[in-house]
Amino acid sequence: MNTALKHWKEAATVILAARTKYKRSVESLWREPNPVPNPVPNPAFDYEVLLLKRSGKSGFMPNAYVFPGGLVGPSDFSAEWLEVFKAFRHLPEFGLATVKQPRETRPPMFATDRKQLGSPVPGDVAFRICAVRETFEESGVLLVLPSQEANPQTTDHHPGKDRSDNCVTRSGLTELSDRWDKSLIAKWRSLVLENSWNFIRMCRELECVPNIWALYEWGNWLTPTGASRQQRRYDTAFYMCCLKDIPDTLQDQMEIELYKWSTPPEILHSYREREVWIAHPQLYDIGRMCKFPLLSDLQDFAEQRSIEGCERCLPVILKATDCNISLLPGDSLYPEKTDISVTTEKCLEELQKDSPNLHRIVIHDPYKNSVYMNITPKYKHLRPLTTSESKHDSKL
Repeated sequence: MNTALKHWKEAATVILAARTKYKRSVESLWREPNPVPNPVPNPAFDYEVLLLKRSGKSGFMPNAYVFPGGLVGPSDFSAEWLEVFKAFRHLPEFGLATVKQPRETRPPMFATDRKQLGSPVPGDVAFRICAVRETFEESGVLLVLPSQEANPQTTDHHPGKDRSDNCVTRSGLTELSDRWDKSLIAKWRSLVLENSWNFIRMCRELECVPNIWALYEWGNWLTPTGASRQQRRYDTAFYMCCLKDIPDTLQDQMEIELYKWSTPPEILHSYREREVWIAHPQLYDIGRMCKFPLLSDLQDFAEQRSIEGCERCLPVILKATDCNISLLPGDSLYPEKTDISVTTEKCLEELQKDSPNLHRIVIHDPYKNSVYMNITPKYKHLRPLTTSESKHDSKL
């Protein structure tokens, strides 16, 4: 949709976190190899995160565990959505909270004026529609609101914030509607899988709207330059959504082979044990979520932070003599020209000493990666769980 993107296709993904009925103890995952007297109590997580295993036949990241999401399509920007969202068209960005980040520093996928590209639907809205649609296709989780419950008259200002514009706010965890019969939802899911335009038709006939207000802007990751020119590359909007309960989940048996609900530490533990493979953006963001054992705290943080904006994160691969390093923005070695890969004759130890500012993922092998970050994240975001915090991987 965005012709300004030379190498990437736009995509959207949702990090789905859902509350469990009891707190999951993760003491065994966080135990130190040499126990110390009176150890600090280990946190217990009261929520799990959804990961979907991509098909081994997939052309992009086969067999990887990923968050639900996929490519943005023409239907997500269709003018037909104006009728579905007719109660919200008078509100800026259809009632989404205004982001403080200046447009000139916004990632290009968010800063692009979509009207100039022929779309009446704002980009921030279309990306959320895509994320909701793809989540429905891949997992069967339907993030929609009955139209009569999606009333802009119930909007309120964010508590504690000086707001000058109206925005839809739905504080607390998101609860999915049980208004529709499961067989009806299954029928529509099959139709949407056949043709994404059927998602608009479904919302009309079921009288519902994609719950774009339950998705909080979390990040923006771009696929780095790879060894192959044919490698698929994506410019992906990441959103956070916190659910009141774990919903019924089904893989689509096409792109997705399996689904898995696990706590953030369990995911990292499974990764270290080579039971699941997750890519760097997922590894990084799961590391962020490890800082929040309680879903209510994660929800509050995601909601409050989302209006700050986000940083465009395009990794640059540095090939050292004993490892590869994924350099991230703010790192001392992060180059001005980002659409490249770099080679050096130095080893990791030398490169660490040469870098006062660290924001990197050191890649030893596909299942052994170390995160280093000693800089302050932009836009009031959170550092991921780093190597120093995990006691050199003993917690992971």
